[in-house]
Amino acid sequence: MKPPIEISIDVTDAAVLGTPAQTAVSVFLPDGPLCDPPVVCFAFPGGGYSRRYYAFDLPHASGGGEAGFHCDRGWIFVACDHLGFGDSTIPEGNALNLDNAAAANHATVRAVMARLEDGTLADGLPPVTNATVLGIGQSMGGCFTVVAQGNWRTFDGIGVLGYSAIHTIVPTRPGSPQMPWPWISRRSSLDAPHILNDYVPPAMTASGEHPFQWSFHYDDEPADIVALDMAAAAGATDPLPDWRSATTPPCGIYMVAPGAVAQEAAAVRVPVLIAAGERDVVPDPWAEPKAYKSATDITVYVCSRMAHMHNFAHTRALLWQKIHDWGSSVAALRALTASSTIGA
Repeated sequence: MKPPIEISIDVTDAAVLGTPAQTAVSVFLPDGPLCDPPVVCFAFPGGGYSRRYYAFDLPHASGGGEAGFHCDRGWIFVACDHLGFGDSTIPEGNALNLDNAAAANHATVRAVMARLEDGTLADGLPPVTNATVLGIGQSMGGCFTVVAQGNWRTFDGIGVLGYSAIHTIVPTRPGSPQMPWPWISRRSSLDAPHILNDYVPPAMTASGEHPFQWSFHYDDEPADIVALDMAAAAGATDPLPDWRSATTPPCGIYMVAPGAVAQEAAAVRVPVLIAAGERDVVPDPWAEPKAYKSATDITVYVCSRMAHMHNFAHTRALLWQKIHDWGSSVAALRALTASSTIGA
């Protein structure tokens, strides 16, 4: 896999924040030929993580992480920082919500695809035309991907990874109290949130294991990597791991309310891959297809020995292969549909 091409995309008009806004993306190209038909996969990280989540390697591994896996098989892979994350513009206060963050992601995809299609993205890369455009998002990235697809039909297929379109719930280690989360209406601003449930903020407890650790990381993952990741989750930024973002916009709290993206999910009209680890924030993966009432095809996959942060798991390549097989089938069906229409 070649070193990524780093691009900044102007999304000022799409985000409508009243101030300039840019998203940061890393475009990974295969060393060899593109697959036929071509596939461009856009990947969006979860809350607290950056686009580099898709390209980091665990100790004793090499190959460029998930980005390298897909590029080795002929895909163009584009890892994106949402607004409020990583190297993208970080708006102040509560300026971001699920809608304008997703709108900026849609604009990012359109801008990158325009450069690929007219051959201006990279020297020596000829125009990439008639590509199948996939969107995969992990956790909060999955939420934004559903919102973008439901509103603007951004992709030819979406992979929703570790996010529930019915009700995202973060489990805790068995025997520990469950974490309460406020159900905040998307119709209200976080400056004056309308909380729909009887939410009581949790009491502060003595220091110990981070409450996310059990759901985020499977037991056999490298202890030093898990400790570094959970320290970042607790607010430690020195050193900040490459895969982490120093910031996460507060609007992520909307996504843990039941049915937070119900309308957008029901409006998705393309193939959907629903994927989760065996320990994840998706309470019932096999119920998730009910949320995608208009989807043309739905695949459900639960990966063994994997927790919510999928790309840390020793079994991560199983998920990557599933994503690749699914995406390739979306491209093949799209090509077949086009040829059937032409021949009708």
